[in-house]
Amino acid sequence: MTEPMIVRARVAAPLAAVHTALTDAGALRTWFAEHAEVELPHRYEFWGRHTPEGDAPHQRLLHVDDHSLRLAWLLDGEETTVGIELTAESADSTLITLSQTHFDFSDVITGKSIRGVLNTFWALSIANLIDHLEGRPLTARVDFTSTELRAEVEIDAPAEQIFESMTDSAAVTRWFGYPIEIEPYVGGRYAMGGFDNDPNPAKVVDLTPGRRLAVDWGPAGVNTWELEGSAGRTRLTVVQSGFDTGRPPYASWAGILSGLAELRRYHELPDWQPVWLPS
Repeated sequence: MTEPMIVRARVAAPLAAVHTALTDAGALRTWFAEHAEVELPHRYEFWGRHTPEGDAPHQRLLHVDDHSLRLAWLLDGEETTVGIELTAESADSTLITLSQTHFDFSDVITGKSIRGVLNTFWALSIANLIDHLEGRPLTARVDFTSTELRAEVEIDAPAEQIFESMTDSAAVTRWFGYPIEIEPYVGGRYAMGGFDNDPNPAKVVDLTPGRRLAVDWGPAGVNTWELEGSAGRTRLTVVQSGFDTGRPPYASWAGILSGLAELRRYHELPDWQPVWLPS
């Protein structure tokens, strides 16, 4: 068995409020899943189009108390274990640690198992949990029943500033939380982990300063970012296209959406700090 996947984040909310958002069915239907039913301490279920293998609930509650939650989740024929631990950092700040077993990064690349989406699925989910608790608009969730991968977000910043933060390597690395190097011209490399660590980087295939960026990721398709600015605000439209519709790249799409949530925070919060913590 592989080591558990771990994601850690900070939210500006009291521990009790975070616990309620995690255990109240109405709250879960707002920020997390299309359908959710919770009857503590016996039942904790979620399903629907925003959940991997969400045709029906596949969860079994194992433990819950005032600062932790643990459940079994059957995915691709394997019973995995999800654990969520909450730690009060202060009266108005809580640390979230989420883990899940049976995640293998090779499944992200091969698409062999739906469990390959788990890392980015939870990154996006926690980003939306944080925005829900902090009173900010949510980011679009993945629809695991659709092959149309498209999202729009309004950002309270000029298009030129947003475009600069999308194409400058240092800025992208800062808000995305992972080393990225970019050659910002058509034909340039777009390397996750940096040029020295990515032997097969993506390629910039379209670039119009302040307006449009398109990156070809090979089998995962082409990711296109289009910006329309007015009065200091920008509508950013993100589309993933050109992939095998029999194997939609849900893992990478969830990663893009979670990055989009942090990009908006990066521009709109004057005292911005990354929500993500070392795991």
